[in-house]
Amino acid sequence: MDSKSKWNSKYKERMNNLKEPVPNPRLKKQSDFLKGGTALDLACGLGGNSLFLARKNYQVHAVDISDVAITFVRDKAEQDHLKIQAQICDLTELNHTFLVNQTFDIVVISYYLDRALFPMVKNLIKVGGYFFMETFFQSQMHGNQGVSNQYKLNPKELLGEFKDWDILFFEENEQEGVQTIFCQKR
Repeated sequence: MDSKSKWNSKYKERMNNLKEPVPNPRLKKQSDFLKGGTALDLACGLGGNSLFLARKNYQVHAVDISDVAITFVRDKAEQDHLKIQAQICDLTELNHTFLVNQTFDIVVISYYLDRALFPMVKNLIKVGGYFFMETFFQSQMHGNQGVSNQYKLNPKELLGEFKDWDILFFEENEQEGVQTIFCQKR
């Protein structure tokens, strides 16, 4: 099964039990910093973060490989009168022409890891803009979580990757096996 089919299947299943997509709780805790502008939500899934950012006065560009997820996000944005442009995109193909000459006030990635995106993300964020990421990491306590180590961060990896940025929040949650960063570009 290819990636698109796999994610379409997962999102169809999740939509059966979903009332309203919810944002990442750690992103939500950063609300005081979120004053509106332009946002990019990479691997947006069913759009919990995109919807949250749009309600915080951001014009959101949301991308995901799943046409099921993108259709859901588009429909929800239209229904709620939110400024979200949702687009199907395979992030493993780094020829993202729609991002050429664009910059964003915030870029968000939740539970998706492709280290090849880090240089692009750094270039897409305006000086003074923010980056939020949360995904699995190789936690001693949490085992494999059903996720291959290639899709998990190393301990403190995001701190090293964004060492030249102002780190506003960083956490390695051993109980959940996730690593989170919220930082600002200098």
